[in-house]
Amino acid sequence: MKVEKRLEELRIILPKPSTSLGSYVPAVKAGSFVYLSGVVPLKEGNVEKGKFGRDLTVESGKKIAELCGLQLIANLKEAIGDLDRVKQIVRIEGFVNSTDEFEEQSKVLNVVSDLLVKVFGEKGRHSRIAIGVNSLPLGAAMEVSAIVEI
Repeated sequence: MKVEKRLEELRIILPKPSTSLGSYVPAVKAGSFVYLSGVVPLKEGNVEKGKFGRDLTVESGKKIAELCGLQLIANLKEAIGDLDRVKQIVRIEGFVNSTDEFEEQSKVLNVVSDLLVKVFGEKGRHSRIAIGVNSLPLGAAMEVSAIVEI
C-alpha cells in the first residue's frame, strides 16, 4: 500500500517539516540510511511542555507523543520526498521529561511506535529506547529521533 494513501485513509495531515534551532539539520542521509534529529511536540508553533508524573500521565500525554511521531514523518518526507522509499524504520529513540518516580516511559513511546506501524505497516516495526530525563530543550515534554533505511 502507498504510504500517502494510508495517511489519507487514517485522516492524518502531516505538520510542516521542522527547521533547526542551531547548527544542525532535521535529517541527514548517509548511504541508504536517514538519521532524523530529535523532534519535540509542537502544537500551532508552540512547544508542548510538561513533566510526566507531575503534569502529565500516559493517557494525557498521548496527543503529545503523537505530535512527535507526526513531526518525524513530516521531516522524513521532506528529506526523501516519497515516503514509499522507506524500506524500514530501524530505530526510534525517545526521551521523556519525567519525575524520578515516573516509570512508564515505554508506554509514552508506544504511541509513537504504534503510529509508525499504522502508517508504514511491517516496515514501521523498529527497535527503540525509551529514556526518562529530568529536563529537555525548551521545557518540552518529550523528544524523539529516528533512524530509517531507504
